[in-house]
Amino acid sequence: MATQSSAWTGEKPRKAGNGAGRGSAARSGEKVVPISHTGSAQDIHRTPPHSVEAEQGVLGSMLLSPRQAIGECVEKINEQYFYVPAHQTIYSVLVDLWNAGQAIDLITFTQVLRDRNLLESVGGAAFVTSLFTFVPTAANLEYYLEIVREKYILRQIISAATESVRRAYEEQDEVNNLLDEVEQSIFAVGEDRFKGQMLSMKDQVMEAIEAIEKLYERKGGITGISSGFVEFDRMTSGLHPSEMIVIAARPSMGKTALAMNIAEHVAINEKLPVGVFSLEMSSQQLVQRLLCSRARVNLQKVRDGFLGERDFPSLTAAASKLAEAKIFIDDSASLTILELRAKARRLKAQQDVRLIIVDYLQLLRSTSRRAQDNRQLEISEISAGLKGLAKELKIPIVVVAQLNRQPEQRTGGKPRLSDLRESGSIEQDADLVGLLVRPEIYEEDDEARAEKAGEAELIIAKQRNGPVGEIPLTFLKEFTRFETRARNVEEPREAF
Repeated sequence: MATQSSAWTGEKPRKAGNGAGRGSAARSGEKVVPISHTGSAQDIHRTPPHSVEAEQGVLGSMLLSPRQAIGECVEKINEQYFYVPAHQTIYSVLVDLWNAGQAIDLITFTQVLRDRNLLESVGGAAFVTSLFTFVPTAANLEYYLEIVREKYILRQIISAATESVRRAYEEQDEVNNLLDEVEQSIFAVGEDRFKGQMLSMKDQVMEAIEAIEKLYERKGGITGISSGFVEFDRMTSGLHPSEMIVIAARPSMGKTALAMNIAEHVAINEKLPVGVFSLEMSSQQLVQRLLCSRARVNLQKVRDGFLGERDFPSLTAAASKLAEAKIFIDDSASLTILELRAKARRLKAQQDVRLIIVDYLQLLRSTSRRAQDNRQLEISEISAGLKGLAKELKIPIVVVAQLNRQPEQRTGGKPRLSDLRESGSIEQDADLVGLLVRPEIYEEDDEARAEKAGEAELIIAKQRNGPVGEIPLTFLKEFTRFETRARNVEEPREAF
């Protein structure tokens, strides 16, 4: 067979070569399909990228060394990575036999194909025999797998692009929604194809046991990203991938300050890249806050220009630290949820951000036509979009949100989950909801206000995977900085 000349001598197959191997491909069921229904006449009958030799090299290696080779293949590809249908069938049967612990050789494998009425459809006994001799050893399996994977990715790109062209020509979708889905489909092509797939209970149990063992080794330590607040980390074990964490409060409670304190800690102390989408404040305003917070310089003095001699060295030291921090701020006003998702994907791809902060949710807009006249539905779509983004990027997203006026009607102003403004969907989508309150704001008496000055509480009103309770904080207003506050003996730690 002409296509086997390189394989007989143990040479590696060529990466480019869709035209090579036509004889063997035809016998083993190679298909020629159109690339695009809307493309040019030249493109319509082109064969999608693939390498018959590399696919047969993988199958030959699996047959020659089933115990080692099949295990390696299962970790890296599945039957969909093969272009030729007969190759997909052969791969699936080999994996079945390997999973069942059955012996695999020329006689047993051929007989299994015959028993399943698959032998003729894959090319007959002669073709199966040729696979056993297609490669002299399984030494080049890794190389063959890489070629098969590359060709598969190229086909996925073509498929995603073709579908995008079709939908664009049909003009049935909202443009912004289509743009978001097209970007997501292309972005997903480069992702590990085995992440997020359905797992058997055995696989999930083993993964759970490994996670439990890690928790046991940590003895209550942080399993996610540290927020910088000891009590918060103790109650939540940190900020975890795919989680949507909501920090909600009435205006002027310091919710932006708390979110930026977390960003500062993660970027400087944990040395992890952080993305910030600020829809309310400019990047310069946020940077000034970060500088004053870290330097412990009164923000109002900076704004008024009345700085003391001791303030400049502190600001210089803080600036030096912040300049090295990987905090990326986007202060685009009036973002839509689709625009934010697109920006976040690029930020993740380019900077590998490990945490995203959105300030704040109610300033985002939806482009959905059905939500144009329904604010509650619009907020629901935005909330679901943020949760979906956290899952897609596999990073925690801290979302700042506003509460309605209900806390002001209560003594002490303590907020509740039901106070989340304009939609109950935020509560449903969030993995964790922290309600921030500063009691001094609700005190009418000057003496009582002075007594509670600086006191703050972060009420963990919902935590999908942990307890709820109240976390005492101290708010240093002049520095726009929150710090952990020592508990009074009578203060409750948590409630389940």
